[in-house]
Amino acid sequence: MQNVLIVGAGTDGSIILDLLQNLEFMNVRAIIDTDEHAPGINQAKKHGIAHGTDWRSYLTDDLHIIFDVTGNKAEFAELLKARPAHTVLIPGSVANLLVKLLEENGTYIKQIHTEMYKQRMIFDSIEEGMIGINDNGTIDFFNKSAARMVGVSVDKAIGRLITEVIPMTELPRVFKAGRAELNRELTLANGLKIVTSRYPLLDSEGKRVGAFAVFKDISEVVALAGEITDLNKVKTMLEAIIYSSDDAISVVDDHGNGILVNPAYTRITGLTEDEIIGKPANADINEGESIHMRVLQTKKPVRGVNMRIGENNREVVVNVAPIIVDQQIKGSVGVIHDITEMRNLMKELDRARTIIRKLEATYTFEDIFGGSSDIEISIEQAKLAAKSDVPVLLRGETGTGKELFAHAIHSSSTRRFHKFIRVNCATMNPVTFEAELFGADGELERGQGIFEESDQGTLFLDEVAELPLALQKRLLAYLTNETIGSNPTELSVRIITATSKNLEKAMHEGLFNEELYYVLNRISIQIAPLRSRTKDIPLIVGHLLVKLNQEFGMNIKTMTDEAVERLQQYDWPGNVRELENVLSRAMIFMDPGEAVIGLDDVVKSFSSREEKDEETFLPERSTLASIMDDYEKTILETALRENDGNKSLTANRLGISLRSLYYKLEKFSLV
Repeated sequence: MQNVLIVGAGTDGSIILDLLQNLEFMNVRAIIDTDEHAPGINQAKKHGIAHGTDWRSYLTDDLHIIFDVTGNKAEFAELLKARPAHTVLIPGSVANLLVKLLEENGTYIKQIHTEMYKQRMIFDSIEEGMIGINDNGTIDFFNKSAARMVGVSVDKAIGRLITEVIPMTELPRVFKAGRAELNRELTLANGLKIVTSRYPLLDSEGKRVGAFAVFKDISEVVALAGEITDLNKVKTMLEAIIYSSDDAISVVDDHGNGILVNPAYTRITGLTEDEIIGKPANADINEGESIHMRVLQTKKPVRGVNMRIGENNREVVVNVAPIIVDQQIKGSVGVIHDITEMRNLMKELDRARTIIRKLEATYTFEDIFGGSSDIEISIEQAKLAAKSDVPVLLRGETGTGKELFAHAIHSSSTRRFHKFIRVNCATMNPVTFEAELFGADGELERGQGIFEESDQGTLFLDEVAELPLALQKRLLAYLTNETIGSNPTELSVRIITATSKNLEKAMHEGLFNEELYYVLNRISIQIAPLRSRTKDIPLIVGHLLVKLNQEFGMNIKTMTDEAVERLQQYDWPGNVRELENVLSRAMIFMDPGEAVIGLDDVVKSFSSREEKDEETFLPERSTLASIMDDYEKTILETALRENDGNKSLTANRLGISLRSLYYKLEKFSLV
């Protein structure tokens, strides 16, 4: 460290002070000037540097350099005599030259620093790791990519031996041998696989001064190579899966020509592989549209199309999806699922569902949809009712969802693990009802009486206003005294009742027991009709579509805004139940492959309802399949009439092949 004294605090002195302050090896002891307001004096005051008007007190033995920038020869001569022998006195002219040299040096240093920063940015931005060592094997260069791959920060790597950072390194050997090594694989201590190239570093005279390595992470490349190696195995496995599938699978190219089918496809369709491969997807279709061709044109999947195919007219569901690679359509794949047997099982399942729903609750409050204040109040009341065993009376028009509320109350109560039994008082035989409800002669023998079956569970009496007066009294006796007739009972049954009638009017007319009315009415929940909460219709429709899709084997996703608006304009005398029926008819009227219910579908559904409004109840022994067949026959008759009996035009109108049309006409005896 050089101790410096500056004599003269004018402009030159101020410049020298500024330069010396930025040099780590220079220590400015003081700056002297007779003018206390000179620029250098003011600068010294700001930085806490000693200053004064007389330099004599600062001529100490540890002073190394004196800058005289006063321009006064007499002052210089006096300083020359008074300075310590070892102290260097630099006159103003030399000082000015030194100032210029220092300024140029500072400029060059800044330029060098800028270039070094740019180079460092470049080295730190590239993906490859870079490591350099000197002739002692010490790391003197280490970029950020190297730090990331090795797992050691740049600061901790610089200055350490390369063998401490990368124990398995070969850089010292390359330095000694003086020969480069290219594309050598190496596994780092952290398990990372790299490929590296190593080079000796030579100076201008050809002397080895170090070594340098450039390396790249090849973990993903190695993994990709493994995947490519296994590609044939994967291809073989996929073919085995396709050929072993019970579902028929067909693949066509971007021109619609068949390129692959599995044995199930030939079995279901009755076509041989030679009749399909290389042939257009519509080769076997005389009239109508190929779903493969529709998908290739629209680039959108078509799902849930119900069709009958093959010589045996198998009932199938067809799903076709586009094959898109790099945003270009390369073909389509179709899956045909034979549901002939499933349809037969569905009939059995429908009967089983009817039995199960009589025995247990299958709905919760999550199945009640609506955001209107009326329905929210009803839900909150029902949730409170679920917390106690007090009788509940559900009131509302037919189809508002009273049974759904009864299920939800049971499912949220402490009795949810026991039976939920529903009894429709309006459909029971008055002669046998008493014995069925309470047991023969009032004796609750094992296996007799609905009350005993409901023990510890919930008994839901729907349309309780239709209960005969004699049974009303026996129900009152149980609710007030826990007796069945004259016999005490240990049964514990939670009673929920529902009615669409005016109980107060029935009570005044002597048709309903007044005491029973007040017992049942302890918690009364009024369920609003659908016409008073039409804003809930979109939410309810979404729930019903999920349910109906499962029942019909379809894939309807939503409704258009116009269709929803039409539903909201209707007054719904049959409430939610009627809404479900309208949606069912609309889905049946839709063209194959359509996924959105439109306004026309809803209008057709309403028209069908208005034409057959008198058919309130289903025919005896009717099933879902028979009802759908009836609708399908009606549609076929309508299409034939609209097209004056022309079979080709009718097939085009219905979007089916001519062969399928003839099959349906023969099935329904319309030929």
